[in-house]
Amino acid sequence: MAVLAPKPCSCVMIALLLAMVSVSKAVLDAHYYDRTCPQAEKIILQTVQNATRHDPKVPARLLRMFFHDCFIRGCDASLLLDSTPGNKAEKDGPPNISVRAFYVIDDAKARLETACPHTVSCADIVAVAARDVVTMAGGPYWNVPKGRKDGRVSNASETVNLPAPTFNVTQLLQSFAKRGLGLKDLVALSGGHTLGFSHCSSFEARLRNFSLIHDVDPTLNRAFAQQLKNKCPKPNRDRNAGQFLDATSLTFDNVYYRRLVAGEGVFGSDQALYSDYRTRWMVDSFAKDQSLFFREFAASMVRLGNVGVLHNGEVRVNCRTVN
Repeated sequence: MAVLAPKPCSCVMIALLLAMVSVSKAVLDAHYYDRTCPQAEKIILQTVQNATRHDPKVPARLLRMFFHDCFIRGCDASLLLDSTPGNKAEKDGPPNISVRAFYVIDDAKARLETACPHTVSCADIVAVAARDVVTMAGGPYWNVPKGRKDGRVSNASETVNLPAPTFNVTQLLQSFAKRGLGLKDLVALSGGHTLGFSHCSSFEARLRNFSLIHDVDPTLNRAFAQQLKNKCPKPNRDRNAGQFLDATSLTFDNVYYRRLVAGEGVFGSDQALYSDYRTRWMVDSFAKDQSLFFREFAASMVRLGNVGVLHNGEVRVNCRTVN
């Protein structure tokens, strides 16, 4: 490509653009807090470990929190903001009603404010905590780039943009593409369901009156479908009834993919990954090679953590309210 000599009056603008590029490249850095709060990651890890000892559901909940935050407005901790009389926030949107463990982030933030006031963002706490719960559960470790700022806007209405458990692969790919993520990210990040649990409401449509031709989703293993029916009877008076998305729900491993190969994906969106030729080969690869899954999951978590990063947000003193 030919390079044209800039006009004299353009020099200031070019200098500004170059400065903006260099800043944007330096926004996220694994060593961002090395000087300002060197104990930040240790404090977050200790907080997460303590919470998990008291509640084994914490890892799955914090990992889900990271996904749900980054998929709406990017990784800006907007999910953590409480609703106000004039605004219904993301955490109170229908898909997020079941998101839990906000208190863990609150505890970590309180400790960080004591150690390093006004320094570590809530968005970075969520990103580091998500990595920590994966590693604690036996999964991979990766260096978390940090330096995110916290957003000031949170709208429950925007949670309709979260991928639904009924999505097919085309819909999933479209949803991920809007966040700058691709097919490999879709399949790898879906592996986060290895720590997941779902209430009946998210998958019971697959169990009865599925279509005009099939009463039960034909992609479901028949024996497994009967197990799910037993756990989710009609009528169902147990609001807590549901199913773990992985047989080893407290361990981060590749069993989730093996379940898909066996026709035992709980969500329609999970099983779709094995039913669609575009993603089936990758599911097979991850089911056979756990180390490959770990490498790709870690890489995709870093990419997810880069979605919608704010350059001009704030560092909240309280993760539930704007400053």
